[in-house]
Amino acid sequence: MSSFERYLSLWVALCIAAGITLGSLFPGLFRLLADLEYGSVNFVVAVLIWFMVYPMMVAVDFSSLRRVHERPKGLVITLVVNWLVKPFTMAALGVLFFEHVFAGLIDPADAGQYIAGLILLGAAPCTAMVFVWSQMTRGDANYTLVQVSLNDVVMIFAFAPIVALLLGVTDIAVPWETLLLSVLLYVVIPLAAGVVTRLHLTGRVGPGVSAEAEVQRFTGRIKPLSVLGLLATVVLLFGFQGRVILEQPLLIALIAVPLLIQSYGIFALAYGAAYLWRVPFNVAAPCALIGTSNFFELAVAVAIGLFGLNSGAALVTVVGVLVEVPVMLSLVAFANRTSAWFPAADSEAAARGRMRGTREEKA
Repeated sequence: MSSFERYLSLWVALCIAAGITLGSLFPGLFRLLADLEYGSVNFVVAVLIWFMVYPMMVAVDFSSLRRVHERPKGLVITLVVNWLVKPFTMAALGVLFFEHVFAGLIDPADAGQYIAGLILLGAAPCTAMVFVWSQMTRGDANYTLVQVSLNDVVMIFAFAPIVALLLGVTDIAVPWETLLLSVLLYVVIPLAAGVVTRLHLTGRVGPGVSAEAEVQRFTGRIKPLSVLGLLATVVLLFGFQGRVILEQPLLIALIAVPLLIQSYGIFALAYGAAYLWRVPFNVAAPCALIGTSNFFELAVAVAIGLFGLNSGAALVTVVGVLVEVPVMLSLVAFANRTSAWFPAADSEAAARGRMRGTREEKA
């Protein structure tokens, strides 16, 4: 897959075109697929995300999770950027562009709807797709799992208050069914499958064979499923929204502008903080990508619940889906090209070992 992955952006572009074309030619089929959902979570998309996430989950070594607290920098960056910065910069960009810069290009009555959609995206950091981006940057699977799990816990308590504050309302109906079901489908189930697979692989190794080497061989064989799942998801998502894209290309482009600025700006902030703080690359890349990517299932569900299926807010959250994959691929490529800017993971581990040794000698 190495040569294939080098041109992944090209394959994604072709899948975008294929999705829009197929969605226009076979709208009935895509409506049928879109209806296969519960609690605003589409089961076809969920299965494809399982394909993407499963290889990453097999790589999770639970025995090393108890040492994650020894490397708190990535977690601090994730929490600060996702919850103290991202929602508020997204709201500010929404006001700037839809009440000022684009004021002459849109109906003033719709500006509030577009801002609301941006706020919903900004307050919902990624919980599933980040495993894919982490894998593409050779991120630490164990650390990524902890970062995502911590984000999920914070989201349960912080999403509604932050959205309520930024929308200026006091009663936000959070679709808890969607939130909890999404975490179950996109994190818990593939994680459980990964744990069972890992136990099976490590339990069958023979003498002189490394258990970790066996796991790496297995994940190398199934890694194509992850990429193919990503491409199929792109076709499906763009097929769902093909009509909207073709009917309102200018509006889609206007909505994409603040989303693009937000995505690249948040990544630069988190990645820059990780660089200045000397965070190892296999932690720095995922912690920057988590905030950049969005939990679009939750944002779409809340937008529909609060403002209606055909609202401007719902349209913005859908455009967020369309913008995300190309943007994230470009950031993954940038991160991989700049990995030498960061310390290696083993150098940090060695430094911790030296510090522990020094403490023991003094004791």
